[in-house]
Amino acid sequence: MKWWQWPTVLSLDAPVIAVLWQRLLAGAAHASVGLPQSFVLGASVWLAYAADRWIEGWRLDPARIRTQRHRFYQRRRWPVAVLWLVVLACDLGTAVGKLSRVDLLAGVAVLGPVLLYLFSHQWLRRHDPARAPKEAWIATLLGAGVAVFIVSSPGAALGRLLLPLPLFVGLCFANCALISVWERDVDLSHGQNSLALQFGPAAGWSRRLPWILATVAGFVWLVTPRAERSAVACTAVSAALLGAIDLAEGRCGWRLARVLADAALLTPAAPLLLRALRWR
Repeated sequence: MKWWQWPTVLSLDAPVIAVLWQRLLAGAAHASVGLPQSFVLGASVWLAYAADRWIEGWRLDPARIRTQRHRFYQRRRWPVAVLWLVVLACDLGTAVGKLSRVDLLAGVAVLGPVLLYLFSHQWLRRHDPARAPKEAWIATLLGAGVAVFIVSSPGAALGRLLLPLPLFVGLCFANCALISVWERDVDLSHGQNSLALQFGPAAGWSRRLPWILATVAGFVWLVTPRAERSAVACTAVSAALLGAIDLAEGRCGWRLARVLADAALLTPAAPLLLRALRWR
C-alpha cells in the first residue's frame, strides 16, 4: 500500500474536510463554533465512515475486496472496533460535558438520518435499484453535519449560509459522483450500488458536474457579500481541481485520483491559515 493511501484507509479525510468547512462557514456566518463543536463533528464523521467500512469489510468475501480501505477494516476488524468504542466514548463525553443543550439537540437531530442511512445502505435497501443514491445521502449528511453547530450558535447570521452551504453540498456530491464513476468496477465486485451503476448515462454528467459547479460558484462570487466570498471561492477552486483530477484519472489511476479528489476539498485550509496569521 502506498503512503498516500493512508488518510483514506484510516477514514481521516472526511473528518478533516468537515471540520475545515465548518470553521470556514462559521466565520462567514459570524457563528461561535469552538473546539468542542469541531471535535464532536470530526469524531462523529469518523465514527460514521468507520462503521460503514467496518460493516462492509465484515460482509464482503475477502476474494472480492478491491480496495485497501475495505481490506484494512476486514483484517483489523477487532482493533478498529476497540478504537471505535474509545472514539465514541470521547465523542459522547465531549458532547455531554462541553456542548450546550441546544447543540446537543441539534446534534441528535442529525444523528437520526445518519443511523437511518447506515441501516438502509447496509441492510434494508442495499440492493434496491430504486433507492436514493448513496452519493446524495453522503453529500446531504455532510452538509448537515457541517452546518448543525453553526445553526445552533446564538446570534449566527444564518442568511449568510444560503449560498455557501448549498455550494458545499454540491461540491461533496460532485466528489462522490466522480468516485462512483472511477470505482464502478469496485462497486460491481463488492455488490454495492452507486450513482454510476444506478444511472449509467449519469456518468457523463458526473464528469461535467465539477466544471458546472466551478462556473456557478464563480458567478456567485461576483454577487456575494465579502464575508461569504472565501467559502464561495473555495468551492470554485475545489470544483475546478476535481475536474482537473478527473481529466488526469486515466493516467494516474483511480486509486490516486480518489485520494486527490478528497484532497481537493481541503481548500478552506488556506483562508483559515491566513486568518489565523492575521490574528497573531
